[in-house]
Amino acid sequence: MKWQGRRQSTNVDDRRGKSTGGKIAVGGGLIGLIFLAIQLFSGGDATEILNQIQTDPGSATEERELTAEEKELGQFTATVLADTEDVWNNIFSQHNATYREPGMVLFTDAVRSACGGASSASGPFYCPGDEKIYMDLVFFEELRTRFGAEGGDFAIAYVIAHEVGHHIQHLMGTAGEVRNRQQQLSQGEANQLSVALELQADFYAGVWAHHNRQYLEDGDIREALSAASAVGDDAIQKRTAGRVVPDAFTHGTSEQRMEWFKRGFTTGDISQGDTFRGVR
Repeated sequence: MKWQGRRQSTNVDDRRGKSTGGKIAVGGGLIGLIFLAIQLFSGGDATEILNQIQTDPGSATEERELTAEEKELGQFTATVLADTEDVWNNIFSQHNATYREPGMVLFTDAVRSACGGASSASGPFYCPGDEKIYMDLVFFEELRTRFGAEGGDFAIAYVIAHEVGHHIQHLMGTAGEVRNRQQQLSQGEANQLSVALELQADFYAGVWAHHNRQYLEDGDIREALSAASAVGDDAIQKRTAGRVVPDAFTHGTSEQRMEWFKRGFTTGDISQGDTFRGVR
C-alpha cells in the first residue's frame, strides 16, 4: 500500500512501549487463547467477551523507546485510519449524515477500555463504549505464523478497516439492534446474527478498499483475502479442534468472509451489504 508521506490520523493514542504487566486468564489453554483471539479479531461489541475474562492490566511498570520499525508501523496504522476517516466522512456526507471518527489505541501487553480489560492475546477489537479500536500490533505476527495468513501491510489495513466497519454499525444502530434481538433468540439463532454482523464489517472493509484504490498496490487485495480466509470459523475450528461445527460459527466461514469483502471492494456501494437477508 502506498502510504509514506500522506496524512496521518490525529485520533491515535500510541501506548506501546509502556508495559503494564497485565495478565489474562481464560480457560482452554492455548486453544482458549486462539478462540479468544478469533472472537475479538473481528471486534463487534467486545463487552460480553471481555466481561468473562479475568484481567489485571495493573499499573505501568516499564517504559522503553520504540524501535524504528515499531515507529514506522505506528505511522502506517495512523495513515490507514486517516484513509478510513476520509472515505467514511465522504460516504456519510453523501447520505446527508455526519461521520463521528473513532479513536484507535495501540498498546503493548494489556489495556483497559470502556468495555473492560484485555491483553494482547485478545487480538484487535472495537469497543462501542468509548468508540475506540484497540490493537496490539504484535497480533499480526501471530496472524501470519499461527493462523497462516499471507502477511503484508495490507493485512493490517484490512483488520483496521474491519474494526472501523464495526464502528459504522455502531453509528448506524445496527450493532445495538443485533444485541437486542440476540437476547430474545436461541444460541444458534443468536450466532447467525453474529455471523451476519461480522460479514457486514468485512463488506464495509471492502467498501473502504474500493474508495481507497488509488493507494493500493499489486498484491494488497490478495493479502486482505488471505487474512480474511485465515480467520474464518471453519479454518479456525479445523486448526484447533480438527473438526467443523457450523452451529458454533460466530464470524462466518473463510469463503463467506472473502466473498463479502470482495463484494464491498467490487461495488463500493454500502446499500449492497445486507448480510442479514434470510437471517432476520
